[in-house]
Amino acid sequence: MGKQEIQTKKDLVVFTGGGTGGHVYPGLAVIERLREEWDAEILWIGSRAGMEKGIVESWAKRLGGLEYRGIPSGKLRRCFSLKNFTDVFRIACGFFAALGIFLRRRPALVFSKGGYVSFPPVLAAWLLGAPVITHESDLDPGLATLLNAPFAKKICVPYEESVAHFPARFRKKLVVTGNPVRREIFSGRAEEGLRLTGFSGARPIVLVLGGSLGALEINALTRAALDELLPVCDIIHQTGEGKYEDIPRPGYFAAPYFTAEFPHMLAAASAVVSRAGAGSLWELLAAEKPALLIPLRGAGTRGDQVRNAELFERLGAAQVLSAASLSPEDFAAAVKTLIAASRREVMLRAIRRAAGRDGKDAAALCAAMIADIRERRI
Repeated sequence: MGKQEIQTKKDLVVFTGGGTGGHVYPGLAVIERLREEWDAEILWIGSRAGMEKGIVESWAKRLGGLEYRGIPSGKLRRCFSLKNFTDVFRIACGFFAALGIFLRRRPALVFSKGGYVSFPPVLAAWLLGAPVITHESDLDPGLATLLNAPFAKKICVPYEESVAHFPARFRKKLVVTGNPVRREIFSGRAEEGLRLTGFSGARPIVLVLGGSLGALEINALTRAALDELLPVCDIIHQTGEGKYEDIPRPGYFAAPYFTAEFPHMLAAASAVVSRAGAGSLWELLAAEKPALLIPLRGAGTRGDQVRNAELFERLGAAQVLSAASLSPEDFAAAVKTLIAASRREVMLRAIRRAAGRDGKDAAALCAAMIADIRERRI
């Protein structure tokens, strides 16, 4: 009986990553496609305290079952910090936790979407001989991707331009796939977005994304510019968890975070204000939405959002505000420029050109790569 159980047990595919929604939603997009290729059990390994747990568990039913396991995690930093010493201990604990999970059930493959929590499972998988694929969403690699790269069989990157940002020794592993976009982004209905917000659709609608964790700068600029913007447009404002303020104004609809409603809000929008996280940019590209980007910048970041935003601006797919200090007046003027009909038409043409640069379905490519490695074809 034991032998029969072993023979009928499904393969296990492990996804790992977290810290922000940008490290989770692209992975979920790959799982959507993978379900069409491979009837495997799927486990997501993330941090115990991160937001990824709630996102993954909310998707479990629609993905036909998806288990989540949290492990200890520490932040990986390029700069000197006393916290590096304590976080090294947390990373070591995360490695042994991942190793314990894998010793009980050997993974057929591990797919990493990055973030500091991904390194321990990647290392544990490599030590046990399980193949690893890692995906980098940004134009240039983050520290987690560079740490995972030596242990990966394939490294997926979003742009041809990304290849030059990797050390030469990794070039043979690189595959340009684009960034995976979840299917629901393509299924949003503008009329449902209007119903949810109570807007008529007679005026331009600006969707302001404060990010999954909340962008204080964007939130502050939006609230300060309401008097100037509400006479000319309606505003949908995702403030981020814990950053919500009840501001009852006609033409203004705010919520901490959109989940199932997000595709409908996006479909209803004429234009979007956002940070420049890689996953968000590709969702805006897929939805054909002109964007005003205010990238995260400064000493606390590695500058990836600035470089992402600059690339999209060069492609004509976005307008960028990246000054060290932005006033509500600057912000309002930029939004008004963005929603002008002539400006939107020019940007829409550029967005369609950018979206057609390679014609790739990144989620399908990644899922097919996973299935190919399973059958040892690559």
